[in-house]
Amino acid sequence: MNKAFVKESDQDDDDAPPGAPSLPPGTRNYMTRRGFEILKAELDQLVRDERPRLVETIRWAASNGDRSENGDYIYGKKRLREIDRRIRFLGKRLDLAEVVDPARQDNTGQVFFGATVTVSDAEGEETTYQIVGVDETDFARNRISWVSPLARALLKAREGDLVRFQSPAGWREIEVVEIDYRAIED
Repeated sequence: MNKAFVKESDQDDDDAPPGAPSLPPGTRNYMTRRGFEILKAELDQLVRDERPRLVETIRWAASNGDRSENGDYIYGKKRLREIDRRIRFLGKRLDLAEVVDPARQDNTGQVFFGATVTVSDAEGEETTYQIVGVDETDFARNRISWVSPLARALLKAREGDLVRFQSPAGWREIEVVEIDYRAIED
């Protein structure tokens, strides 16, 4: 189908890499300052360093003659398309970005974006999560996206509240033990 006949909202994820987290339609891309800086640094590196170097390689490969069997040229063009797609994706994410500083949260008694939340499950095991942007999710460091089922269930909860949410293992109930707003540590 010709892209001229496709709604703008349908094209938003065309440049998204496979498995990239998507934003709920019509929402801003909430992220911490750290997350914004990481995406910005990647975009700058691609635009300033990697893409120009690859364009020069493609130019050299094209000057060698027959392009149909020129591996450097074919691979270079393919890689250039990947880089351009990533640049468009990062540009869109940064355009929608709304940087939120957790330390500036006024209502520290409730869970909002950027909160570091300690929860206790039915067995009494405590786990601490930090609610971050979709591009900052890191399960190894217990950084969960604000659009995840757990984060959505925790939003607006207070210390001592019992929260139910749908997990891959089924419905779970956890208690909010502590809410803190601090900067993300690496």
